[in-house]
Amino acid sequence: MSIYSIAIDGPSGAGKSTLAKALAARLGFLYVDTGAIYRTVGLYVARQGGDCSKEEDVLPCLKTIDIAMEYGEDGLQHMILNGEDVTADIRKNEVSRYASQVSPIPGVRAFLLDMQRAMARENSVIMDGRDIGTVVLPDADLKIFLTASVEERARRRHKELLEKGQEIPFETVKEEIAQRDYADTHRAAAPLKQAEDAVVADTSSLNLEESLELLQTIVKERLNR
Repeated sequence: MSIYSIAIDGPSGAGKSTLAKALAARLGFLYVDTGAIYRTVGLYVARQGGDCSKEEDVLPCLKTIDIAMEYGEDGLQHMILNGEDVTADIRKNEVSRYASQVSPIPGVRAFLLDMQRAMARENSVIMDGRDIGTVVLPDADLKIFLTASVEERARRRHKELLEKGQEIPFETVKEEIAQRDYADTHRAAAPLKQAEDAVVADTSSLNLEESLELLQTIVKERLNR
């Protein structure tokens, strides 16, 4: 049985996790949300009282952290931090900032790289993040760069936060997304950028189902699946 790997990269709020998860379900692939892994690291550092932007605070935490991913019958990825299911906790708005702060640290990226590559060697996967097609899986069978305008990404994120009971002004969400875009594209370690052989999928004017159909069309054309 052939093993395929699909790398989906793109900026924060582009819908990578939602679409990658849905696409994986339709294809029967394993979905790997790499952003959730970085969020888990950030959450742990913050819980230890560390500053997620300081390498000297973050790296010592890697010696005592234990991260695992579990998949239920529903196919959803659950993040397990030192035995605790933190799947809900890592989706809080402040944890987005923690993830953005720990992710540029080379030691963190090296620590998690083997885990991500091992999953792709052993399973047909759809993996999403910022540097999957450029660094983590440079030989992926298909690379997709998923994007949308800052305004649209902010609107989607704001709606998601409101549904979770987090009352945050739209302009604040928009500013945070713009700041994260800058940080992700200007960081020294594995900055966000489109792989040369990636297919661009802009979903600014598409709803969820239309976006999913677009990705399925790309997969069918490129992988004949």
